[in-house]
Amino acid sequence: MNYQELWHRLSKVYDAGEAKALARMLYEVHYGLSLSDLLMGRDVTVPQDELEQLTARIERQEPIQYVLGQADFCGRTFKVTPAVLIPRPETEELCRWVIEEVRGEDSILDIGTGSGCIAITIAAELPEAKVTAWDISEEALQVAKENARLNGVTIDFHKQDALAPSSLTSNLSIIVSNPPYIINKERARMEANVLNYEPHTALFVPDDDPLLFYRAIARYGLQALRSDGRLYFEINPLFADELQQLLRTMSYHDIEIKEDQYGKQRMIRARR
Repeated sequence: MNYQELWHRLSKVYDAGEAKALARMLYEVHYGLSLSDLLMGRDVTVPQDELEQLTARIERQEPIQYVLGQADFCGRTFKVTPAVLIPRPETEELCRWVIEEVRGEDSILDIGTGSGCIAITIAAELPEAKVTAWDISEEALQVAKENARLNGVTIDFHKQDALAPSSLTSNLSIIVSNPPYIINKERARMEANVLNYEPHTALFVPDDDPLLFYRAIARYGLQALRSDGRLYFEINPLFADELQQLLRTMSYHDIEIKEDQYGKQRMIRARR
């Protein structure tokens, strides 16, 4: 099977443009072959048994990032496994917002770190900052620790439940989080590759309590943030107004909601 045959095969599952993009990504990332190499017929060197196995996974709509074992985020490469969410462009925007407003020596906590993409990016961009990261999943923490090593940064990782933290930190400058925020009613509109492969504990919250994690983290922030410290969240646009009101009732101020590149209310910042 060569490049042409591969993308034609994938086009039975994906549209032609996406099929070509997936085929090129597989050859480029996994086999180190550029488009020029493919057009010159160098794909004949690819082991066919392995290519068949990888192709079958893509045909089953497994995300290409899991097939390749990596994803790009803010110009860096991160290891990803089914234990962690695949980093997304919207989260890059949240990360850049934090970096723009943070001083280098600040103390920062990332809650629900997953692959570690937020904490590691902040630590790499602000090497004087002290960055701590939590996750409830031991498997996710192992991935995050490996990503910190691969990206040459030092993060203080802890296994912690965001809903019931067992240890308290004080005098933090920043708490940043991309917590679970999708309600079950939204499942019907979601892509199969997300529903079938990405970790549900990192995605979903109960329909009757969509602000579950925000409330818990904001409550923790009242104890852990220094005076004038800030919360930064990635949010569900459906509940942006409710979250803003919740933060006001908890005495947070200077609250700002930002839209993502698609014009959706996707980020919020609040000051203690």
